[in-house]
Amino acid sequence: NKEIEHIFPLAEGMAYLEDRHIVHRDLAARNILVGEDLVCKVADFGLARIIKDSVYTASRNTKIPVRWTAPEAALYQRFSVKSDVWSFGVLLYEIMSRGKMPYDGMRKNNKEVLEILSSGYRLPCPNRCPPNIYRIMLECWHAEASKRPSFHALHSQLENIYSRIYFKTIEV
Repeated sequence: NKEIEHIFPLAEGMAYLEDRHIVHRDLAARNILVGEDLVCKVADFGLARIIKDSVYTASRNTKIPVRWTAPEAALYQRFSVKSDVWSFGVLLYEIMSRGKMPYDGMRKNNKEVLEILSSGYRLPCPNRCPPNIYRIMLECWHAEASKRPSFHALHSQLENIYSRIYFKTIEV
């Protein structure tokens, strides 16, 4: 699964930001640069902030990309590394669905998306997405922010999956 090769370096980049107490706030496929040899890098730091006390509270009139944003950030403007983890789960969905817009077929506005998320709905598993990758997405979308994995944990899980796939395809 070629997509996984491009995903785990993104988790590594986000772990770098996590270590430096920086919250991205706009993690989505549209903000990923694809370079030579299809190397993917996190980009567009226009909304990024250094956080103190593990949370950045934005002003009420801040425009946010609701379909990629954790409920606590979209509803209460409380951004953290864990809200970036939620966005990372949506980014995984975009990559594994080959570019589908989150919640696209549902004809829901931002308010309605937040309502269904609050009631427990999560994006479905994309076609051809391995179950272990979808489980990671679901971990990223845990209702309780504190129960979402760190980017270091995500990087480790994804690198493990990639290594198993890579070494399975190489004959020694």
